Parts: sequence; C-alpha cells; structure tokens
Amino acid sequence: MLVTLEGGKIVGIKGDPQHPMNRGFICPKGAAYPEFVFHPHRLTYPLRRTGERGAGKWERVSWDTALSAIAAKFAEVKKRHGAEAICIVHGTGPKSNLFSCALLARALGTPNHASVGYLCYIPSVVAGVATHGGDILQEVGPDYLNSRCILVWAANPLISHPPRGRDILEAKKKGAKLLVVDPRYTELASKADLWAQIRPGTDDALALGMLHVIINEGLFDEQFVSDWCVGFEQLKERVQEYPPSRVSEITWIPQDKIIELARAYATNRPASLHHRVSLEMHINAAQTLRALNILVAVTGNIDQKGGNVFPVYPTGFTPKAEYSLIKDLFPLPLEVQQRRMGADEFRLLSGPDAPIPRAHLPSVIRAILTEEPYPIKAMFTTSNIVLNLQGSKEVWAALKKLDFLVVADFFMTPTAELADIVLPAATWMERDEICDYSYTNFISVRQKVIEPVGECWDDLKIAIELMKRMGLARHLPFQSVEQWNDYKLRGMGMTFADLREKAYIIEPMRYEKYKEAGFNTPSGKVELYSSLFERNGYDPLPYYEENPETPVTSPELMAEYPFILITGPRHLAFFHSEGRQIPSLRKLCPEPVMEVHPDTARELGIRDGDWVWIEIPGGRGRVQQRARVTDMVHPKMVTAQHNWWFPEEPGPEHGCWRSNINVIMPNEPPYDPVVGASPVRGCLCRIYK
Repeated sequence: MLVTLEGGKIVGIKGDPQHPMNRGFICPKGAAYPEFVFHPHRLTYPLRRTGERGAGKWERVSWDTALSAIAAKFAEVKKRHGAEAICIVHGTGPKSNLFSCALLARALGTPNHASVGYLCYIPSVVAGVATHGGDILQEVGPDYLNSRCILVWAANPLISHPPRGRDILEAKKKGAKLLVVDPRYTELASKADLWAQIRPGTDDALALGMLHVIINEGLFDEQFVSDWCVGFEQLKERVQEYPPSRVSEITWIPQDKIIELARAYATNRPASLHHRVSLEMHINAAQTLRALNILVAVTGNIDQKGGNVFPVYPTGFTPKAEYSLIKDLFPLPLEVQQRRMGADEFRLLSGPDAPIPRAHLPSVIRAILTEEPYPIKAMFTTSNIVLNLQGSKEVWAALKKLDFLVVADFFMTPTAELADIVLPAATWMERDEICDYSYTNFISVRQKVIEPVGECWDDLKIAIELMKRMGLARHLPFQSVEQWNDYKLRGMGMTFADLREKAYIIEPMRYEKYKEAGFNTPSGKVELYSSLFERNGYDPLPYYEENPETPVTSPELMAEYPFILITGPRHLAFFHSEGRQIPSLRKLCPEPVMEVHPDTARELGIRDGDWVWIEIPGGRGRVQQRARVTDMVHPKMVTAQHNWWFPEEPGPEHGCWRSNINVIMPNEPPYDPVVGASPVRGCLCRIYK
C-alpha cells in the first residue's frame, strides 16, 4: 500500500500499482485502516487487572512492570507444574505474530504452542506435504494468469482474497474456463462456466468421483504419472468405489455434471485448482485435501506454467528460516514433543512428524477445565479466542479458570477482558517487517508509516523483551526487531534499509523445478499413496467419510433440524473478529447476517431483515442473526456469519453470546483423526423467528 502523511497524519491510502501481487488494489479493510490505528478505544498502554476476572477493573502499568510480572509468573508455573503447563496461542494474520509466538513457546520450553490452525491452513499443509512436499493449492500456488482452466473449490476469492479474485477474472477474459464447486451461488460462481452446487461436507466424495472419471477415461497425464508418481495402481483401485452415480447421490450434484466437471478440468491444460478454509472444517479434512492434491498431480498440473506452482525466492533468501533457527536454538526433546496436547491422537498436527507442530487447541481448552492429561495453568495469546473457537462459553469458562492469562491485542476484546495483563500491540502501519509468505516469486518490504501510537509494541519486540527478563535471549543472534530484519536478509548481502529502498525483489518464475532435485517427499516423487500417512497409522489413500449430524448420518434429526448450516461466509468488511468497532466497516455490514432461500423463508414466515434464531442439535443454545432472503443458497441450506460481537456494548462479553455462531458450535469430538479439525460446516440446524 501507499500511505500519504501530512504533518504526521495519514491523509491518503491506496494500493501500489507496481506491487506484483495487488497491482494497486486494496479492499475496504485496508482503506479503513487509519480509523483502526487512531480509534479512540485502541489499547495504547499496558494494563494490569485489579479486580475479579471480567470485572473491568484495571490499572495502567509500565512495560517493565508488565513484563516483569509475566516473567515471574511464567517462572513460577514452570517450577510448580513444568513448562508444558504454559500455552502460547496465536491467531491468524501477520507472520511476525506467528513467529513471535513460536519463538516464545520454544524459549519457554513448552510444546504447547497452539492456534486455530487445526481447522485453518494446517490441514492443507499436511495434505500437500504428504502428497508432493509443498503447499500449492491455497492463495499462492495457482498460476491463474497462465491457466486455460481454473477450478475454484469451496472458496470465494472475490471476497476473501480480492487481488487473486481479480486475477481469476482477468484469466477468464483471456479465455480460461472457470469451474466453481460451492454450496453457495457466490459472486465468483455467478461468473463461472460451470457451477456445481455441492452438499456441504461431501467434497471428498466429489474429488474421488472426478478421479474415477479421469482415470477410467484415460484423461490423466500418463507420462507424468509414470515418471513422477508412486501408488497409481492402488489409487486406481480405490476410486472404483466412487462411480459418478454413487457420488451424485452423496453430493446432490447431478451425475452428468460430475462427469462434465472432471472432463473440463482434466482436458483443458494447464489448469489450476484453488481451495480454501471451508474444506478444512470437516471430519475428513485431511483426506479430502489429499484427494484434491492428487487431482492436480494425476492431471500433470504440478509446477507447470498455468498450473499449481511451487514458489521461488530471491537468491540467498531462505523462506521460513526463522523456524529452523529457533528449533536449533531451543531444541525440544522428543519426550517433550510427545507430551504436546493432541500428539497421541492427531499425529500430523501435534506429533513429532507434524509439518507445522501445534497443540490441538480444543484439547488445550479441555485440559484447562479437567486438568487431564495434565493441567494448563498459564496462557499467552494474541488471539480473540473466546470468539474464534467453537464452544465459546466453554472457552470463556476455561480462561476464567487459568492461574494467569496474558493477552496482546489492539482493542479490549472479550478475551482480553479476562486477562491478568493486557499488552497493546502495534499494527502493520507501525511495524517494519519483511513479507515473504504470501507470494509466489518475490519478497517485499512493509515499513512503518508512523511510530506506534502511545506505548504500542511490535509482537516480536514483546517476545524478545520478555525473553530477556527470563534470561532466555542470550543465545539469540538478534536482540531487537531491527537486528532481526537485518539478520533475515544476511544471505542476500543486504540490510533492511536496502530492501526499503527497493520495496520488493522479484525472482523470475521457474517451472518444473522437481526435475532438478525431485519432490520433497520420502520417495522424491508425488505420493498418491502416502508413506507419511501410512507411517503414522492413517489410510495412505483418500476416502469419503460423512460428517456427524447430517441428513445421511442422522436422518432421525431431520424432522426437527431440517436445514444444513454453512458457517463463516466471508464479508469484505471484516477479517474474522476484527473490524466491528470501525465505523466505515460497520456501515458496510451493520449486523450479523444469515442467508435463507426465498422458498424456505416463505414457508417459515421469515422476511428479509427479520431477526432469526439458529439452533443445532445437542442443546448448545441459540444465536440470532438478521435474515437475508436470497437464492444464493439451496432451499435446504442456510448460512451464518462467524465471530460477531458488539464492541459498543458494555460488559466483558460485549454482546458476544448473542450472534456469534461459534457459541453453539461443538468443541468436543469427533474430530478429523489426522489433524483434529472440527466438523463445523455442514451440520444440521433449525431456524425460526
């Protein structure tokens, strides 16, 4: 972005037309960011609780006082209960935040570094690593502008990632065929050449049905499969279980459309495939995503121009090198890793073989409440987990039970209201950092526009300074954020100041890089039959499994709960729970919205704009959202927005129980056996006024 300052004040903000990714585009969230930075309710100095948890009684303290108190309490917890009794939790968003939390967790010696990654991002990484050694089906991998065919599966990048959505539309103008698989008739689906309206939670069956067509009709890339894949014969045998006739019954997609979809994707090469978080929120998330990665592989679209490509980086720059660094500086013994919450059950999320090891956050919450298999007594979080996790009231109860809670955030959220110490975090406008994780072939600079408001600190500065007070920073090759930025560029022979002058460094894209050193898998090839899954006790081939509480698994519930609920459709105004206090964004979406088909609304006497109650089985309560009557959804499906709260309302909850769909979503088993994902999209529900 390009930000204009006059007299120390932000007077203009726009996209950078020269930037390789957004090419001048910014969304409403970016345009509204000055309102965010200078909001009158922004946290601008550290706070310490003086009353009961949630009573809203605070005193202002210095950073030294706050960090000393945190250091002393963490040391006490480690001494009495062991390092594993401390959990570090980050949310989604800035990479510096993820790194700072990973650094702090490793330095403390706790295996319990957790996030919402078990149902957002990590299932995709696990599936990609198990298949071909990378992650190329999310925002970064698809080479849209060179594609002849684009398959977008359970994603709506026109809303969730507008720069990439614009690339899709540009490719379509140049002649690319656009295929969309989605339960909703999304903004992107309305522009598709073929839209397949799928029953939520049956994507695994559809992918296997497409593979059935592609393999049986000989539409796969025979040369690539022969030279670079292992397990094709086993895969061929498995997909015989999923003929289009059976898949049609499972998915509600007509048989001829399944065949048309498979043929269109397989025969219009090069083709790119893009999915996003919806597929990660099911009981069979990892195997579903394995099937999608296999689709890309057998059609020969891996690392091909116009297919799904592995990133390249400027010479001398090592992406994600910081994680290797902290593993070397602060090694965790195997026996400690095996005590990570979830390690026994979700081995590719929490076990030693996990590509991105994280504690299973629902298991952490349960351990706080039950002290099984061992107690969690302290937490440091940069996430609004009361809103972001399923079973919000259970999360609230768990946080209240902690001996010690630290929250670093921009505003006083329901999660922060329960903290012992609240730390004011710096925004991207107030940080210097290197961006290298969202792009295919370049790195770019993010330089601070202004000095942090009040006493706000960069997340990494918080971690480093806390480590210093605990005697844990002496081995770090950097002692400040400034030194870290220079350290990260040392292999390129440049400093952060040099990168600031250049803004971004682009590496020419190279394709078929696997021909140089093979794939980053145990076999060096694409593993259609996964040795990683097999070694960890999971089926090495993908399969279909129905979610709990669906029309198939629980038909007896349909009389009382006749609709399928899709949670979390995105809105341009908000990023998860962020932005509800920003006036211009609330004008775009003043209240939480649920979507219902006109026929269903008419039958239930619901009008556009009515407040509607939503319930799911299990007696977990109900939440209320405004009805939007629209034919974007199937008559048997409804949607509900996620993470709603009302910052303007008094009280520690700030209205978070009223409309946040996570309040009624289950936080208990069953989970995906590989990564621990919760089945929060596609359950049954009922609605009424």
